[in-house]
Amino acid sequence: MRKVLKLGIPKGSLQQATIKLFQKAGFKIDVEPRSYFPSIDDLQIQPILIRAQEMSRYVEDAILDCGITGEDWIKENNSDVIRITELLYAKRTFSPVRWVLAVKENSKIKKVQDLQDKRVATELVSVTKKFFKKRKVKVVVEFSWGATEVKVKSGLADAIVELTETGASLRANNLRQIDCVCESTTKFIANKKSVKDPWKKRKIDYLSLLLKGAIRAEGKVGIKLNVNTKNLNKIIRALPALKRPTISSLVTPGWFALEVVIEEDQIKKLIPLLKSKGAEGIVEYPLNKIIN
Repeated sequence: MRKVLKLGIPKGSLQQATIKLFQKAGFKIDVEPRSYFPSIDDLQIQPILIRAQEMSRYVEDAILDCGITGEDWIKENNSDVIRITELLYAKRTFSPVRWVLAVKENSKIKKVQDLQDKRVATELVSVTKKFFKKRKVKVVVEFSWGATEVKVKSGLADAIVELTETGASLRANNLRQIDCVCESTTKFIANKKSVKDPWKKRKIDYLSLLLKGAIRAEGKVGIKLNVNTKNLNKIIRALPALKRPTISSLVTPGWFALEVVIEEDQIKKLIPLLKSKGAEGIVEYPLNKIIN
């Protein structure tokens, strides 16, 4: 019987980012409309689309061997899973998010204690209850099925706990943050029994290695260039490298080839600088993975 690793792909806001990450890691994933079973170019992996909110429960119960979800939902479900690695891009994809406590802009509520005996709406019920219990503030926490911002504006709740990255959505809805309930990053998680199976552990480690390599490469590019001996030190000092550049001698006496990895947002300033310091034959190329 063919062994298969059951992999949870988060359906919803993280779906496209996850598929893009797997593509950079070397996997091709195709999702058919209305299908919860994407195809992948690895016969030993069976992807399943599951909402991030439910992912950790299915991984904990061994319905899935591993999956991708947020730390917030692991805590919300109180799931006993192994956090294999954190998926954190330098850019906004998979960037950290915050669950914030917010009220109407003109509300008299200024601090957490002002919510004593008030009503709070949120999708993150368990974490929110723990937040108020820790601060010894008694509130009624209600589950919100969505459009949570409306609950405060319409008077259905005195405050909300809502997900935000920049706070723009709160400002757009005339809401004011009074505290941060928790912060969350995206995690690649695994079932405890699955990592005890030698075959599954090797496959999970294999996925983790490639995913981390793809994340390290995000927002970075490689540069190759040629330089003569008299300009070599000037070029080296100008390079903002992850490590010292790779230097090799060319056939032409007194000339060297340099290769280095840099942040992509530095390239537009760096190339003219390198050119002015004597670099020649400058080649920029994209990166899919950086494996340490």
